[in-house]
Amino acid sequence: MTDIGQRKTSQTLRQDSATEASARGQTGRASGGGGAPGGRGKTTIADGVVEKIAGLAARDVEGVHAMGGGLARTFGAVRDRVPGGTKSVSRGVKAEVGEVQTALDLEIVVEYGVSIADVARDVRENVVAAVERMTGLEVVEVNIAVSDVKLPDEEDEEPEGRLQ
Repeated sequence: MTDIGQRKTSQTLRQDSATEASARGQTGRASGGGGAPGGRGKTTIADGVVEKIAGLAARDVEGVHAMGGGLARTFGAVRDRVPGGTKSVSRGVKAEVGEVQTALDLEIVVEYGVSIADVARDVRENVVAAVERMTGLEVVEVNIAVSDVKLPDEEDEEPEGRLQ
C-alpha cells in the first residue's frame, strides 16, 4: 500500500471510531487519549431502582391512600407483618427501563372525596420529576390505574404494626 493509501485508511478508521463513540454518547478524541472521565463507561439502571423512586414519589402525593391492587396490598400487608420483613415501596409500580428512556405503570388507591384527575396529574408530575432528577432518564409515559377508593369508614388493609 502506498503512503497515501495508508494515511487514507488510518483517517477513515479514526472517523469511524469518532462516529461510533458519538453514537454511544461518548466524548473525547477519536484517536485515543481518553476524554472526560464521565464518558468512560456505561451506566445501567435496574427496573427496580426506577420502581422504588416512582413508588416513593407517588406516595408523597396528597390523596394517594395506597399503591397496588387489592391482592398485592393483601400479600404486602402479610409480608410486612413477618419479622424482618420490609415494606415494599415498589408495590403497585412497574417500570420498563431502556438506555435513555423509561415508561411507568402505577396502580393506586385514592382517598374518597379527592379529585381523581387532580391526584393522577399530581402523581404523574411528581413521579416524572423524581425519576428524571435522580436517574437522568427521560420518562416517556406514566400510566395510572386507579384500582380502588378508600372510604372514610373502611378499615385499612395495612394496619400499623403492633409490638408483640
